[in-house]
Amino acid sequence: MKIENYRLTVGLEIHAELKTRTKMFCQSKNDTDETRPNVNTCPVCMGYPGTLPVINKEAVRSVLRLGVAVGGKIADYTEFDRKNYFYPDIPKGYQISQYKHPLVSGGELAGVKLTRIHLEEDTARSLHELGNSVSKCLLETEFPSGESYLDFNRAGVPLMEMVTEPVIHTAEEAVKFAKELKLLLQYLGISLANMEKGEMRVEANVSVSFDKSQNPNSKSQTNPKLGTKVEIKNLNSFKALSQAIEFEHQRQVEILERGESVIQETRGWDENKSETFSQRAKEESHDYRYFPDPDLPKIFLSEMPDFAPTELRRALPELPWDKRERLLKLGISSEHAEIYVTQPEWGEYFEEVFNHLETEFPSGAQLASNYITSELKKPVDAGAFADTMRMIVSGKISSRGAKEILKTLQEKGGEPRAIAEEKNLMQESDREILRKIVEEVLAENKKAPVQFLVGQAMKKSEGRANPVILQELFVEMLNR
Repeated sequence: MKIENYRLTVGLEIHAELKTRTKMFCQSKNDTDETRPNVNTCPVCMGYPGTLPVINKEAVRSVLRLGVAVGGKIADYTEFDRKNYFYPDIPKGYQISQYKHPLVSGGELAGVKLTRIHLEEDTARSLHELGNSVSKCLLETEFPSGESYLDFNRAGVPLMEMVTEPVIHTAEEAVKFAKELKLLLQYLGISLANMEKGEMRVEANVSVSFDKSQNPNSKSQTNPKLGTKVEIKNLNSFKALSQAIEFEHQRQVEILERGESVIQETRGWDENKSETFSQRAKEESHDYRYFPDPDLPKIFLSEMPDFAPTELRRALPELPWDKRERLLKLGISSEHAEIYVTQPEWGEYFEEVFNHLETEFPSGAQLASNYITSELKKPVDAGAFADTMRMIVSGKISSRGAKEILKTLQEKGGEPRAIAEEKNLMQESDREILRKIVEEVLAENKKAPVQFLVGQAMKKSEGRANPVILQELFVEMLNR
């Protein structure tokens, strides 16, 4: 079997809980940090008969902001639908979602084309007894074997779903896309997207097909048809996403190599065994019997000025890809830029330091970034850090001296010049003083290489001499 003869195709469906004050269709609190079960509930999100849902405007705005950020088309008209299925975690017997009229169509993120972005409500959280005592977040007692419990705090929380086109062909591409989406959600401030807490959940639709273009005897160079789609549900980490896609790729190729057919189904991911497992037959849209929710009004977005794409776009913050481009133009490495884009604390700190140096010397960004990423375990006072950079550029301290100053700033704080003087770190740059040292070294080491001579002079100065001036003096005196 040659796995390279088979083309892997992946489409992603990603759900993210939105960071709103209340739930999607009621006034119950939306609080992902709540550990007590079933306290953020009300008759609406519990599906009691006779209750009426009301649309959360901020949740709609959040999805529209995401839509314009990825270049999607904002709908003129949208509506909410009932998606009918019967699981214990759906109190109403249906989920309010969107079917034919999503809020956003199209768009692109991390080079991956998008199909749609729509809004729905989340389900309750299920906890299953697996042989031991399960999660103690519900009860401080052991559960009887085989029982399941439901926590309805999450039921009704606003849930964004983004669906990609089936244009991903490696696990690495899928992970890159998911990471970029998580970053974008955080930059927009619409979701914390913490995968460990279930605030962002990924599903991968994986198919494999024989690729004739990889067959040297084939004259066809066209893209192969897509294979049978298998959906892998609720992948809660980037590692799980990557491993699940790679496992499923291998599994489906082995099935095809045996001359068998891949079954369209929904599969889960077993973290312990690092393999997928069958859950149920894959549902089609008609299985859910979608129809417009009669309790919710139709929304004509084109008639709402504050939801106009131009207004939404104007209010966007700097987006991750724009920040990367701007940082790279400052001359820092792509590796450093990625740190500042993905780690906001360090990104803000770099910006603060650079603001102190921007008008003083052109290489300030690169120099500062090198020391920030290599020497700091935690941010120090930005002004003190900038002063340390100035002392390097002016030749008052060496790189070794700068490292010592930054270490002291992290441990005790202080003022860079005072630290340098106290620790005898100030470089000697007086040419007449250094000329005497050069003369002594030349007398002791005739016909030695210049770098060796500079090293000997540094020893005589106890490391305080400016090595650049030393080298200039040696060259000058040797050429007499």
